[in-house]
Amino acid sequence: MPVVLTLLRIKNLALVEELEWQMEPGFIAVTGETGAGKSIIIGALQLLLGERADKSLIRTGADLCTVEAVFSGNDLQKLNPQLVEAGIEGCENDLILKRTLYCRY
Repeated sequence: MPVVLTLLRIKNLALVEELEWQMEPGFIAVTGETGAGKSIIIGALQLLLGERADKSLIRTGADLCTVEAVFSGNDLQKLNPQLVEAGIEGCENDLILKRTLYCRY
């Protein structure tokens, strides 16, 4: 099975207080009205992949925000050498990525 995004959790990112979105098999596209939050979802994924962040992304009134994603698939095992080299435990069929941003005054 190829690697797919199966779960996305967002807490206190931009306007999103809390979101848990589980993707069903066969999911292929994000659509919606202007202002529905598509850009926030893409921004959350970019944060997980290492995009530079600043505290302005943290929801007003919150001290931190977190973004977490679960990727599933048999092909994840191919990443194990790079994960181990980075000091991260290897994975079998699920890889969980999480990033937390803190607001330090």
